[in-house]
Amino acid sequence: MGRHIAILGTRGIPANYGGFETFAEELSRRLVSRGHRVTVYCRNKLSAKTYLGVERVWLPSLPHKYFDTLFHTAISTLHVIFLRPDVVLCCNAANAIYTWLPRVLGIPVALNVDGLERKRKKWNRLARTWYLISERLAVLFPSRTVSDAENIAAYYRQRYQAETTFIPYGAPIGKTAAHAELARLSLERGRYFLYVTRFEPENNPLLVRQAFEQLDTTLKLALVGDAPYAVEYIRQVRDTKDPRVVLPGAIYGTGYEELQSHCFAYVHATEVGGTHPALIEAMGRGCLVLYLRTAENEEVAGGVGIPFEQDNLTAVMRQALAMSEEERAAWGMKAMERVMARYSWERVTDQYEKLFAEMMR
Repeated sequence: MGRHIAILGTRGIPANYGGFETFAEELSRRLVSRGHRVTVYCRNKLSAKTYLGVERVWLPSLPHKYFDTLFHTAISTLHVIFLRPDVVLCCNAANAIYTWLPRVLGIPVALNVDGLERKRKKWNRLARTWYLISERLAVLFPSRTVSDAENIAAYYRQRYQAETTFIPYGAPIGKTAAHAELARLSLERGRYFLYVTRFEPENNPLLVRQAFEQLDTTLKLALVGDAPYAVEYIRQVRDTKDPRVVLPGAIYGTGYEELQSHCFAYVHATEVGGTHPALIEAMGRGCLVLYLRTAENEEVAGGVGIPFEQDNLTAVMRQALAMSEEERAAWGMKAMERVMARYSWERVTDQYEKLFAEMMR
C-alpha cells in the first residue's frame, strides 16, 4: 500500500547544491515509481508543482549562512503538521530540534543526521555548539535516527549510547557515452583529473589544486564547484595562473555525469561528513579514485581506491600517472562492483521503505 512521505530539511529538487539534495531527488522519484506519494519541501521558487512525479512545496527561506536551513525547516515543519503525511523524513542534524512536533501529533519522523557537521571549518563557535546540542537531540526527539556511514553510527553509539539505523547514500552505475560538456570545457576524454565539491575549506579544493600544480603533465585538472558563503576561500582556490586548471563553477545533471564518466582519475579530498555522494558516484562510474584517508572515506573506498594523506597527494597523483590503462580500468571495475554490492539506489530505497513501514507500526 502506498504511503505519503514528506521530505524536508534540504534545498529541494531538482538537485543543484549538494548531497542531501541529490539524496532527496533520487529517493523521492524511486518512491513515487513504487506507488508512494512524496512531497519535498523546496527553498527555490518552483517552475512547476511536480518534478518527476514528486510533489513540491515552496516555502520562503532566509538567505543567511547560519539561519537559512533552520528558518526554512521551521516553517516546513509547521506546514507538514497540517499536510498530515504518513511519515516525515527530515535531513540534517541541525534540524533535530523540530522533529518532536510532528511526532507528538502522531506523525512518525526519521532524521538523517549526515556526518559530524560541527567539525566544518566554516562554522563559528555558536554554530558548532548548536550542532553539538543537535547531536543529543537527534537521539531523543525523532522516532528513528538514520546514519549514512557505519563510522557515524559507531560515533552515536559510543558517545550517546544510542543506536541509529544505518542506510548509506546510493549512486548510479556505469558510464555515460555523451561528452558534450567536455567539449564545452575544452577537456579530452581520459585527459583530466576531476574533483567535484563545494568550495569550502574542509573539502580541500585548494589542496587539490596546489598538489596538481606540482605535476609535470599535460593532463588538466577540472575543479568543479562553488559555495554560497565562502567568498574569500573561493577567491584563493581560483587564484591560479596554471592554464591546465579548469574552474567552471558548479555543474549538475548530465554535464556532471559526463565529467565523471570520462575523467582520468577522480580525486576526493573531503575530510568531514559521512558517506559522500560524489565519492560513491565516481566509484559507480568506474573511475580510478584517489581519496583522502579518513575513517568515513576508508569505509566507502578502502581497497577499491588509492588513499592519500594531506601531504602526499602529488605523489599519489604521480602514481596514477604511471599506471597503464589496464591498471586504471581494473581499479575502476573494483570500485563499480563495490557500488553494485553496497550502494545502489534501488537497495537504498528498499531500506527506506522498510524503515517507514517499521515506523508506522
